[in-house]
Amino acid sequence: MTVAVYNSVDRIIRMAMFDAGLIEEGADPTSDQLGNYLQRLMDLIQVWQLEGCKLHLIQDILLPLVLNQYIYTVGVGGSINMPKPLRLEDAYFTDSKGGVRNIDVITRNEWDRLPPPQNNGTVTQIFEDRQISPLRFYLWNKPGAQDVAGSFHLVLRTIAGAGTFNTTDAITNNFPIEWAMALRWGLAMDICTGQPDSIVARCEKMATYYKTLLENYDVEQGGITFQPDSTQGVGFRSRFS
Repeated sequence: MTVAVYNSVDRIIRMAMFDAGLIEEGADPTSDQLGNYLQRLMDLIQVWQLEGCKLHLIQDILLPLVLNQYIYTVGVGGSINMPKPLRLEDAYFTDSKGGVRNIDVITRNEWDRLPPPQNNGTVTQIFEDRQISPLRFYLWNKPGAQDVAGSFHLVLRTIAGAGTFNTTDAITNNFPIEWAMALRWGLAMDICTGQPDSIVARCEKMATYYKTLLENYDVEQGGITFQPDSTQGVGFRSRFS
């Protein structure tokens, strides 16, 4: 079977199995193999996240505000029903006339020192309480009618396909294309245990190579500014802003 979508989960698993010598060219994995290696692929992504490899997507999600309700959840069955995101990156509010208001993202320490949120208020701050599931958000103040009529935006860091892939939809759900080779060979290295040494060595070499390429590409974006270098007395130094 040929899978048309280059960066689909299904193709990544098939190619990883072939690279690891677990299936022959053109052969189809069983449904049990697809399910098992899908879980291994998800585990691999979680570990790479811990290592700092940014296998994530940034999504701007609307949070439907309820009059005088200041606690909301994001996750399966939450106020926003979706796979649990990794974290909150930013928040902002747009009113019915198109005006934009920044929402300050504050720490638990700052939240604990605020006065109790008041009814019919203007939301100016948000605290993210990271629970196992789901994420919980506290707004200050309690949204009034004017805020409820506008749009409250959460800018969330999410994992591509987290909690949603299965062996039925794996063909159509895709990773960003620049991740495909790194995930393919990373999975091949994970599943090649017990194979001949030549296969194991090749999988390890290629996995390291493509992950290094991905890490070098997957850096935070930002502008570069120049300022006087006071530490040396002369010249300039650059910094990322």
